[in-house]
Amino acid sequence: MPKLALYVPLKAKPGKESDVADFLASALPLVQAEPGTLTWYAIEEGPGAYAIFDTFDTEEDRQAHLDGKVAAALMEKAEELFSEPPQIHKFTLLAAK
Repeated sequence: MPKLALYVPLKAKPGKESDVADFLASALPLVQAEPGTLTWYAIEEGPGAYAIFDTFDTEEDRQAHLDGKVAAALMEKAEELFSEPPQIHKFTLLAAK
């Protein structure tokens, strides 16, 4: 069972919703190249509201993801795509199926 997770809510700027969705979909190959990222989800929560949720076994794997290409691309595009800066929430998972 994964032990650690990240949750990153994202709010698209008005008119940038499809750009955010496209950006998130384009990140999949980058995440697939990260052996320590066990699961990675790009989520549409509602109109203009998106999120990323991912899981890891170790803090080293989670930090490698935060130091990786997806996080760098997210921060590079943040001002263009999002109405608020991305906030990264770190969680410890207690149970999973």
